[in-house]
Amino acid sequence: MNFSHITWLDDKGHIKPPIWLYLLLAFLARGWCIFIASLTQSHDRAELLRLFYPDKSDFLLALAAGLGAVVLYGVVLAERRRAPQWLRPIFVRLKWGLWLLLLIDAALLSQRLLHGQFLFHWSQAVDALVLFWSSLYLLNSKRLDYYLKDWSKD
Repeated sequence: MNFSHITWLDDKGHIKPPIWLYLLLAFLARGWCIFIASLTQSHDRAELLRLFYPDKSDFLLALAAGLGAVVLYGVVLAERRRAPQWLRPIFVRLKWGLWLLLLIDAALLSQRLLHGQFLFHWSQAVDALVLFWSSLYLLNSKRLDYYLKDWSKD
């Protein structure tokens, strides 16, 4: 039998992480992504940070909130190796961690809206839209559910 048409399984028969999970984690850790991108600029590292986060406190809060996404990304990487085994209970509850991070991000977005006196900004509108899409993804994704149940089969 040829199973080459099934692209969501790896060579060992385990379900691969959905690409949308990686995108969701990158969105939740966008403060860290922007920070790392700012380190690549040699002349003015703070310029890129000011472009996305004009207020320093918003950037620091984004780093603090994004730390959870970085930890969850580490758990996803550990699942690919199926080790260490003590991370398995955390991995099975990964969806709850994602919900918590989305709620924290929504609270930070409402704080940024409050500081901006509810004036329209494209970055805040895109953040709200991605938060909405991410919550729909967490609610409706069967592949994510199958992926989160896969490590518990071993």
